[in-house]
Amino acid sequence: MSRLGRYALVTLAAMSLAACGFNSVPTKQEAAKAKWADVQAAFQERANLVPNLAAVARGAAEQEKEILTGVVEARAKATSIQINAEDLDDPAKMAQFQQAQANLGANLGRLLASFEAYPDLKSITNYQMLQSQLEGQENRIRISVRDYNAAVQDYNTEVRTFPTMIGAALRGADPLVPYQAVTPGAEVAPSLEGKM
Repeated sequence: MSRLGRYALVTLAAMSLAACGFNSVPTKQEAAKAKWADVQAAFQERANLVPNLAAVARGAAEQEKEILTGVVEARAKATSIQINAEDLDDPAKMAQFQQAQANLGANLGRLLASFEAYPDLKSITNYQMLQSQLEGQENRIRISVRDYNAAVQDYNTEVRTFPTMIGAALRGADPLVPYQAVTPGAEVAPSLEGKM
């Protein structure tokens, strides 16, 4: 009976550890970190496209030098702010990263809008190709951010709910910070009145 009792105790202890999230918390944390790596890769791909777009645009539209300079400077700032997996629970670092990426996105929007005013530039095949690549990259960024936020929500739910919060506390797991849009006025739909 003693041997059977030990097996029962070991089984009960293993089930208790499994039920308290001791293994699921790091699994979900690693999943969120992997999704963050996808977000960083998507932003890096966009940053790599910008110099090509700027080179094509610079050759075709010298009058837009100020906008191009703004894009290049915003790219430099956006790529200089790095967040690693250990910083995902730091709201200040996430806000700084998000603001730099929003600034780059706003400058890219200005660049694309300026070319709308010059229809002759639309015929440049290279520009159209790069514009299409940039639009596709923006979509990949949106998807990466959405996937990261879903992984963060899953992880944060895991570390904040019973009984897995016990395992999270034992591991010292803190909630992660989701990526949030920081573009001013993004919650208000733009008006197209008089623009079409």
